[in-house]
Amino acid sequence: MPAYEPRFYRDWSRDKDLISFTVTVKESDLFVKATRNLSRKALRVLLKHRVSLETYIERQPDFLTSLEPIAVGPDAPLIVQAMAEAAQRAGVGPMAAVAGAIAECVGRELLPFSREVIVENGGDIFLRTRKPRAIGVYAGDSSPFTGRLALRIEPKETPLGICTSSGTVGHSLSFGKCDAAIVLSPSAALADAAATAVGNVVHSADDIQKGIDLARDIDGVKGVVVIKDDRVGAWGEVRLMEREHRR
Repeated sequence: MPAYEPRFYRDWSRDKDLISFTVTVKESDLFVKATRNLSRKALRVLLKHRVSLETYIERQPDFLTSLEPIAVGPDAPLIVQAMAEAAQRAGVGPMAAVAGAIAECVGRELLPFSREVIVENGGDIFLRTRKPRAIGVYAGDSSPFTGRLALRIEPKETPLGICTSSGTVGHSLSFGKCDAAIVLSPSAALADAAATAVGNVVHSADDIQKGIDLARDIDGVKGVVVIKDDRVGAWGEVRLMEREHRR
């Protein structure tokens, strides 16, 4: 799992109609927005799924280290099955889906207690909303798109996963040099795995189309945004909007 780093971009959140709280267990650092403070419930859910995942990895250590998809049995925990399926579709190792899978598992179990839920886990997001939301883009401090570009998400599109992979920001493993590969999918685990796959093939701005083509071929991906240097490309059910820059 990726190492912890300060989530300073959370200060840009502008959803004043929802209550914000954080839940942290080891590497999992969740920033949650809901109609009420569900931090205790979120912590219990996070612990439950982390224990399931960690126990499975103790029995099957290849699940942690493999850079290729791994088959799992029907008796595997729900989060493990979600990660394995996402990895298979995207052609990456199962841990490439971990942050999105955790965000979604926590978010879905909070939905019975809150009509709107946004769970962000290291830049990977699961959300269910009843009003349009703007999800800001972060592609590194030097990117001209950071803080100025956002995705507009409509209620009818949710629940939705929005996950980002970068080869130039953070500590997560990437074989590319993409500033931001952002993938949208009903499955946050798949969005996470697909974002990794896209990011792996983008080494320069000339590879943006290659990343988009890869995302289009992954079943379940609804949209993708690829950012490298001063260029951006997008495909699918994506609505990009400019927003007032604020740090």
